[in-house]
Amino acid sequence: MAAETAAHAPTAGEYIQHHLLHLQKNLSLEDVTQKGLVDFGVINLDSLFWSILLGLFGCWLLWRGARSATSGVPGRFQAAIEILAEMIEDQAKAVIPNEKSRRLVCPLALTVFVWIFLMNAMDLLPLDLLPQIWHAAGPAMGLSDHLRVVPTADLSTTLGLSCGVLLVCLAYSLKIKGAKGWGHEMITAPFGAHWALWIPNFAIQVIEFIAKTVSHGMRLFGNMFAGELVFMLIALMGGAWAWHFNIGGILLAIGHVAAGAAWAIFHILIITLQAFIFMMLTLIYVGQAHQHH
Repeated sequence: MAAETAAHAPTAGEYIQHHLLHLQKNLSLEDVTQKGLVDFGVINLDSLFWSILLGLFGCWLLWRGARSATSGVPGRFQAAIEILAEMIEDQAKAVIPNEKSRRLVCPLALTVFVWIFLMNAMDLLPLDLLPQIWHAAGPAMGLSDHLRVVPTADLSTTLGLSCGVLLVCLAYSLKIKGAKGWGHEMITAPFGAHWALWIPNFAIQVIEFIAKTVSHGMRLFGNMFAGELVFMLIALMGGAWAWHFNIGGILLAIGHVAAGAAWAIFHILIITLQAFIFMMLTLIYVGQAHQHH
């Protein structure tokens, strides 16, 4: 019986490939034509679910911190929220000169930081915990048994966030400079206002917007995807130990626990740093939208 089970056990490649697949919903041609939906390929339902759930949880945490704030000696939770808010406000003052803009951008940056931190922190959960629960529930609901729980390890999530930042930057460019001023800047910077340079200027501006948006999302995705792969490799050490009850298996078990603990501790720094970098770039890009060329 054990031999039969081992024969059907997934290989290392199959294990990793399974964990890299999303719970997806394909939009059929019938959906597009009859229901008026736009077919952009596939929808990663797991990324949508976890990002929305964690976004609501993050907003609830911030709301709770604001609601429980007192003028006396703050508790630990209130103190943590206040330190985080003050840190973001100080960073915003350095890059956004408009005080009125900071009243909206600072809460936005705080929300972005908390949201991305929570999504990144899903990587610290045991790799097979939630996927194994879904493995039993998914097929019973008529869905696939694939489930990924780290939304920021999905490129569509991180690019969606960076595109949202781009829209905020464009909105502030129009608000601060006006449609005429922003349009003039698009065709006169950086090379000059001569009519022969309008097209090169516009092309450079568009390339800059695209490059900033793509790099903004790709940086977060790349780091979180790599971290997820490392956890998968560490999990494979534990899987190999389960089928080798010898000195090599014991060493794999010890390595599994030691490497998992070490990487989890180090990964706490990564998930925090990546949330901070994404938040800081958001502030910097919004600050650049206030600048006149």
